Amino acid sequence: MAKLKQLESFVAVVARGSLTAAARAEGVAPAIMGRRLDALEERLGVKLLVRTTRRIALTHEGSAFLEDCQRLLADLANAEASVSAGGVKASGHLRITAPAGFGRRHVAPLVAKFRQQHADVTITLNLSDRVVDLAGEGFDCAVRVGDMPDSSLVSVRLADNRRLCVATPRYLKLHGTPQHPNELAKFDCLTLSSDASQTRGWAFTVGGELVHLKPGGPLDCSDGQVLHDWCLADCGIAWRSTWEVESEIAAGRLVALLEDFAAPPNGIYAVFPQRRHLQLRVRLWIDFLKHHYSQPAFWRG
Repeated sequence: MAKLKQLESFVAVVARGSLTAAARAEGVAPAIMGRRLDALEERLGVKLLVRTTRRIALTHEGSAFLEDCQRLLADLANAEASVSAGGVKASGHLRITAPAGFGRRHVAPLVAKFRQQHADVTITLNLSDRVVDLAGEGFDCAVRVGDMPDSSLVSVRLADNRRLCVATPRYLKLHGTPQHPNELAKFDCLTLSSDASQTRGWAFTVGGELVHLKPGGPLDCSDGQVLHDWCLADCGIAWRSTWEVESEIAAGRLVALLEDFAAPPNGIYAVFPQRRHLQLRVRLWIDFLKHHYSQPAFWRG
């Protein structure tokens, strides 16, 4: 039991970034956590962590050992879950992060539903448009929208995400409907301001080639939700993700434009730092997202 506690303490300290935070989570004194780590390093004969008053860093040996510890603890949790009453039973704390707009609409409601099925799991949901350092900040999983850059993180594609030009029926009745992306220059286009994303402009497929245009108009904003609201208020044409406008298109409040010129879709991903043997609660959460995101009715609702 002492050996198992040492492994659990090592993983907890790395995940939480400090002895104090790990000790607080377990309800013990930091000195106890420190003695466990000292005993583990003495037993192994290697230095696993470089500890200073400000931060904790893994040594090369510690980094390799961490993955094995995570795998062993995950296997133990899964073995216990497989024979627990009621079959597979997840427990523990799940820390999730997602982009603010997408998270409010398509992650937060599923968090509540997930917990109804897994009452022994507690959940922290962080909504932020910055790219969160999952391992450094102790998050188990992130939901991210867009093409994934090369990184040490592992990603699971949950759904496709397209970008479409949309406008209200009233705006189109008053101003007409563009038939080609080049005609957007004649219309009021609602764009993200220069300090936001979309710096390359709006993407279209024209003649088999991907092209980017930078249409303009009388209104721009750094907040995508504001552009969405302006579009619904008949102010012009917006270029938005399907996850934002699918329900309004289905309800007839918005009309999709230039669909024959739509750029190839990017993705919606679950991202996590571990390469194998995910904790049961993380694996169940990713499966839960994939199940809901694979249903067309989910986006229309």
